[in-house]
Amino acid sequence: MKLKITFLFVFSTLVAFAQPPAGYYNSATGTGFTLKTQLYNIIKDHNDQGYNMIDNFFPIADLDVYYENDNTILDVYSERPTAPDPYNYQVSNACGNYDSEGDCYNKEHVIPQSFFSSNSPMRGDAHHLLPTDGRVNGLRGNLPYGIVGSNLISQSGISNPTMNGSKAGNGINTGIAAGFSGVVFEPINEFKGDIARIYFYFVTRYENLVANWSSYAMFDGSSNKVIASPFLDILYSWHINDPVSQKEIERNNDVFQYQGNRNPYIDNPQWVQTVWGNFLSTPTFNETMQVSVYPNPTYSNEVIIESENEIAEVNLFNINGQLILKLQKPIRINNQYRLENLTSGFYLLKINSDNGSVTKKLIVN
Repeated sequence: MKLKITFLFVFSTLVAFAQPPAGYYNSATGTGFTLKTQLYNIIKDHNDQGYNMIDNFFPIADLDVYYENDNTILDVYSERPTAPDPYNYQVSNACGNYDSEGDCYNKEHVIPQSFFSSNSPMRGDAHHLLPTDGRVNGLRGNLPYGIVGSNLISQSGISNPTMNGSKAGNGINTGIAAGFSGVVFEPINEFKGDIARIYFYFVTRYENLVANWSSYAMFDGSSNKVIASPFLDILYSWHINDPVSQKEIERNNDVFQYQGNRNPYIDNPQWVQTVWGNFLSTPTFNETMQVSVYPNPTYSNEVIIESENEIAEVNLFNINGQLILKLQKPIRINNQYRLENLTSGFYLLKINSDNGSVTKKLIVN
């Protein structure tokens, strides 16, 4: 059992696999929304190939060479990463009409096109268009993404959860990663980071337009932060817990060849924290409270918390914001506290003292 090293280091090993042209991000030197605008200026002038041309793009960029490796359409709403898929689509199985899950695939706008009135260039932007089962696409509809609780919605012609475990229902609204109490759609864990990074791309690429569009639950009406709380916390946690995959890297390269711009948050995942870090409910560090958590990584079932301040409370939350462990006035020996018997998973460790609080991200393998 071990704790992975911190967020920025974890992603530093991934950035090397992406392939932006030399100098592509030379002007991306700022922090916060200054960096976001710099990235907008880099990626804004992409070539709009149009919505219908996506039908020719999917067979290039969205074939399954990662799981079954059978060159069928890779559908994030039906793919089973560790088991046989419930059905497979050939390129020729595009919709058409459908009645049930497994009939055909069509084009899913990860950011609903009704939000931007189906206008160009958003409607044909390959970065947020994915091939997905038509019936599951219909189940998702215009729902925001979020964390679904036990109250699922029903819809004729489809099971919920779907055949790969994606689901729609009332959002969870508890914990530090609070959800949304309305109805949301939740993809499986394998593709949550993919969805999050598509959102971070979209609100950067269209920061000059997004504030003028119709209301959407996931957006706050601004042109800078754009992603509303609590959805920013949810997408950020998905981004961390499902790091950039080879599939995303290669698709990013394909989109660049197709329309001439890249998703910067696939090339440089740490930029999500650089842009939005000040607006997350789970900040990475509070300067008023000096705390170290180590060894990091650890190869045992314990971790040491070292602090010059006396700690009043330690709370350990899982990725869904559920409280796993609560320690009040833990025993300190030589400015050190110990957490033992840790199990595998992604955690947020919130440490409180009289001088402030700090939240650390922990991944236990």
